Amino acid sequence: MSVSRFLAALCLPLGLCAAAAAFSQDAGREVVLPVENVRYDYAQVLSVRPVYQVLRTTAMERVCDPREPAISATLARVMSAVRSRGSGDRDEEDARNCRMEPVAKEHRRTIAYDVDYMYRGSKFRTRMDRDPGNRLRIRVSIAPQPFD
Repeated sequence: MSVSRFLAALCLPLGLCAAAAAFSQDAGREVVLPVENVRYDYAQVLSVRPVYQVLRTTAMERVCDPREPAISATLARVMSAVRSRGSGDRDEEDARNCRMEPVAKEHRRTIAYDVDYMYRGSKFRTRMDRDPGNRLRIRVSIAPQPFD
């Protein structure tokens, strides 16, 4: 029994016949991978715009009506004294009609930066996690166009 028949008989139950046949035929052929043409350079940053995330929350807060203008300071003191005697320990905020109401708030935070930059006369745009400043380090890769 030859070596190729032995390998084929051994690989058949494992489903590897094609691999064994290809291995026995391509044993002398080498596969050469091209080295990637990569270098690093700097591009001029044209503009940087922050990208914001807006968070909206609602919380219950004490809200009071604005004070009504008093006719005179003396009259206001007299009215306050009458109110406090008539209602026990009622304070000045209760007299202004205070209540709990939901209040919506917005919080903005920067999550990214849209960066416009120019390299060798061409303009590009990218989104980055930080502000790059006035120049941007870029990776330049050159590869030939495959034939159609």
